[in-house]
Amino acid sequence: MPIRSIMKYKLIFLLIFCIMFCIAIPGLFASPLESGYALAPRASATAEEKAQAYINARLRVIEAAKKYLGTPYRYGGMTSAGLDCSGFLGLSFRDALGVTLPRSASALYAWVIKIPIEKAQPGDFVFFRTDGTSNITHVGLYLGNRTFIHAASSGSQTGVIYSNLDERYYINTYAGAGRAFPEAAPFNIDNPNSNNTNTVNNPSSSGSKQAVSNNGKGRVYVGVAFAPVWNSNMKDGLTMRGFTSQLCIEIDTFLFGSRNIYGLELRPEYDDLFKVFRLPITVSWGVSDNIKFFAGPVFTSSETWGSTWRILAGVTVIPFSIKSANNVFSPYIEAVWQSNFSDGKNISLNTDFYTGFRFNTGIKWLIHIL
Repeated sequence: MPIRSIMKYKLIFLLIFCIMFCIAIPGLFASPLESGYALAPRASATAEEKAQAYINARLRVIEAAKKYLGTPYRYGGMTSAGLDCSGFLGLSFRDALGVTLPRSASALYAWVIKIPIEKAQPGDFVFFRTDGTSNITHVGLYLGNRTFIHAASSGSQTGVIYSNLDERYYINTYAGAGRAFPEAAPFNIDNPNSNNTNTVNNPSSSGSKQAVSNNGKGRVYVGVAFAPVWNSNMKDGLTMRGFTSQLCIEIDTFLFGSRNIYGLELRPEYDDLFKVFRLPITVSWGVSDNIKFFAGPVFTSSETWGSTWRILAGVTVIPFSIKSANNVFSPYIEAVWQSNFSDGKNISLNTDFYTGFRFNTGIKWLIHIL
């Protein structure tokens, strides 16, 4: 492929990416979280179904947050090895719902809907000014009864702990409360004998888990993807060796208790380096938005090898996603391999790997349909 043609295709791909990014960015970090995650209610849901879905989403986040109790504080941390306050909330929301939050306490404060503490419900945020200035410097997840869970950086205890708004330090530094989800009907995670008609048991109890599971059957997406296939060996000075695309359907579900993402993809591609047309049909699986594995049969047609069926396998890595109400835009990286030669052929493993390995970088667009 001539260098001029390669540059033309690269410019086209970059332009498409920029257009999609500009379309999606207005919906990034939209608050409150009414849609765009697996536990969100369907657009056609009744008011009661929507209310219960938001309660379940709040409980799911609280469950995820409690798993990090005792994790040490680490500035900038967002792993189980160490967490700061906004990293703790970000990781809890990502684990529970696959949702990406703003990364700092001040950005979270700007993102949420401000509410008085009297209206705060479990799953809302509480904010603090801890450095003597007007800046928001700390955030926690409200649990009700003036209790919250957070990643503390100082005091008699540090790391992920429970605290109370009536403690002197937090009385003096409290800045306000904010809502990430739409307001739910009154409920209490700690008092199953509450007089509230919509009382929900502690999220660690089996009753709450059942409620989450019953409402968390999932969301269905259809989508398309496009990616250049890079020539890792730079044969003949070529940067790219072809193109690949996808038509896919994905199901993001909590049906079996924990989150699973299942997919079915049709992946037409052309390898210009070897003049091969491939039509893989793959199934995929992952437990998060960030990494998925796929495999399946692939129909291969070329002048050299003729038409035949092979087996293909690979991994997809998605560093981040841009989500709006019903759309998800994701840049991705894929490593894919298939064997091009039948058993009995006198071909070295190096040659087989070289001809069968592909490396793609592209963008996927998913549309929520159910």
